[in-house]
Amino acid sequence: MSRVYNFAAGPAVLPLPVLQRAASELVEYGSSGMSVMEMSHRTPVYEEIIGRAEKTLREVMGIPDNYKVLFLQGGATLQFAGVPMNLLPEGGHADYAVTGQFAKKAFDEAKKYGEVKCIASSEDKKHTYIPKFGRGDITPGAAYVHVCFNNTMEGTCFDKIPDTGDVPLVADMSSCILSRPYDVSKFGLIYAGAQKNMGPSGLTVVIVRDDLIGKARKITPSVADYKTMADNESMLNTPPCYSIYIAGLVFEWLRDQIGGLAKMEAVNVAKANLLYDYLDSQTFYKAPAEKAFRSIMNVTYFTGDEELDKKFCKQAAAAGIENIKGHRAVGGMRASIYNAMPTEGVQYLVDFMKKFAGENK
Repeated sequence: MSRVYNFAAGPAVLPLPVLQRAASELVEYGSSGMSVMEMSHRTPVYEEIIGRAEKTLREVMGIPDNYKVLFLQGGATLQFAGVPMNLLPEGGHADYAVTGQFAKKAFDEAKKYGEVKCIASSEDKKHTYIPKFGRGDITPGAAYVHVCFNNTMEGTCFDKIPDTGDVPLVADMSSCILSRPYDVSKFGLIYAGAQKNMGPSGLTVVIVRDDLIGKARKITPSVADYKTMADNESMLNTPPCYSIYIAGLVFEWLRDQIGGLAKMEAVNVAKANLLYDYLDSQTFYKAPAEKAFRSIMNVTYFTGDEELDKKFCKQAAAAGIENIKGHRAVGGMRASIYNAMPTEGVQYLVDFMKKFAGENK
């Protein structure tokens, strides 16, 4: 077997033990006589699969009992609309921090549903830092404050959970969920596409506090209404069955093989430092994200020469380093070093970067 080092931002690398277990269960799950991909979601065997996935996620993240866990579809992008449809009342208003391209997309989508205000932006420096804001910056009466906790394209991340007081904090955590422990009780709602750190594409996880459920607008589609989906245990319609199954295996891998999120964080910080220490030690590559706000999941850098960046990506692919090209809106290179990226993969990338720099100075 020959596997490349896949630095894609999503769909992204999955833990090898998870893939191997899934492969062993592909044709027949347990003694069911069928694959999970063939199962009805209404059968007791699948109900056990989805129930165990939720239970394990709650355990790994320490999700309080007064929060619902929803397994939805439509990606984080659907939640750009789902959040205001569920949380922003008619005539109400909400606040947004615009810290990157996806945060801006969420902000622009919310404008369709009511009055929203940008209370913090890093656009002045091309989103290379996280702007500070606090309770005093929040619009009086705001229904919620929305942040994109980790900016996948730009490689920045909040260094701490913003203090929004009694105003619910809503966070898109697609590219940092499960990377380290977070106090879920500090958030009113967390949502995340699974394809970066949880499992395959097609699944979106929403973790929402009970008191925020049941306020959806009449126009809200049933599959986007948090209360409707919670009342139906995420199975109003056919859920992304196989993606949920794989995500459940990832949650078990984090609990049983990694030892929890604190240990996962230690591994992730060490991996990120391996790459950032090299970037800080030389001048051939530039790392645009300000040090205080660097992401441990997405590391962005460039040479300053677009043609040289293209050459880097081409030669990297030939060397078994895949999907290192930066997002088309940002350029350069981006190494997404999610939970499943092994330390040796990051070291292999650093060694290649050193070699490329030496040959192209």
